[in-house]
Amino acid sequence: MVKTALVCGAGGFIGHHLVGRLKREGFWVRGVDLVPPAFSQTEADDFMLGDLRDLSLVDRALDRDFDEVYQLAADMGGAGYIFSGEHDARIMHNSVLINANLADLAQRRGIRGVFYSSSACIYPAYNQSAPDTPNCAEASAYPAAPDSDYGWEKLFSERLYLAYNRNHGMANRIARYHNVFGPCGAWMGGREKAPAAICRKVAMATHHGDIEIWGDGQQTRSFLYVDECIEGTLRLARSDVAEPVNIGSDEMVSINQLVDMVCAIAGKTLHKNHIPGPLGVRGRNSDNRLIEQQLGWRPSQKLRTGLEKTYGWIESQVRALNRAAA
Repeated sequence: MVKTALVCGAGGFIGHHLVGRLKREGFWVRGVDLVPPAFSQTEADDFMLGDLRDLSLVDRALDRDFDEVYQLAADMGGAGYIFSGEHDARIMHNSVLINANLADLAQRRGIRGVFYSSSACIYPAYNQSAPDTPNCAEASAYPAAPDSDYGWEKLFSERLYLAYNRNHGMANRIARYHNVFGPCGAWMGGREKAPAAICRKVAMATHHGDIEIWGDGQQTRSFLYVDECIEGTLRLARSDVAEPVNIGSDEMVSINQLVDMVCAIAGKTLHKNHIPGPLGVRGRNSDNRLIEQQLGWRPSQKLRTGLEKTYGWIESQVRALNRAAA
């Protein structure tokens, strides 16, 4: 019997990669999203174009007893989108509607559980004020004080899925993603995250030019390559781990170090021009003790390896853009 999976947000970066992995495992996959994948054809057997804020669309998508359901759909983006303050109402309204619709209809249809992609943005800002010693252990989430309304929405939706576990006997699983990157993701337009934005800036720069960096570049983060994110996602979704778990790399670097790494990959020497811009917390790093304890696994790929693949892909996109403009 062929297993079936539903991927909500299948037109997005992580969702697109997840569909491909499920297909390689032999699943029949339905993807749902407002738009198809931006950079390559979906591998989903059935791709429904539609708005998951619409309860009738969710009703049509859940037309069978899926073996696995993945909820990655959200109104989101990088720091330039999340921390500007201009999109807060939209982010919270849209994502809450999606999760409320899916959690309730999945329960009513007898779906065992939904995998929900939360975010490291739920962690309290007061634990991430020092770049060298951030605290992102899962138990540190409360007392709650996320640094953005995006983080508050993610935390609310975590509690929503956990409430359905308690009140309806579901087995929803929750991952707190930490800065996932890789090929076939947004790399320009305002919703791209730091690795993609930096790869784009380096690819577009002359060999001894300048690169603009928001802030002083001393803010720290860890970045997880998408293939490892998918591996962790499947392991958690298929486990009996009921509590939220980090899925992220614990190789923490400053933004200045990230720029230097990308410049080395590109063979360029660029001058950093530090400018004002939205920054988020001062430091963030995935705490992987719980995922290793509960699942016997943790991400292990070096940041440089993932950046090499990502830079090569973004550089090819920049070349194609230049050719089209010529």
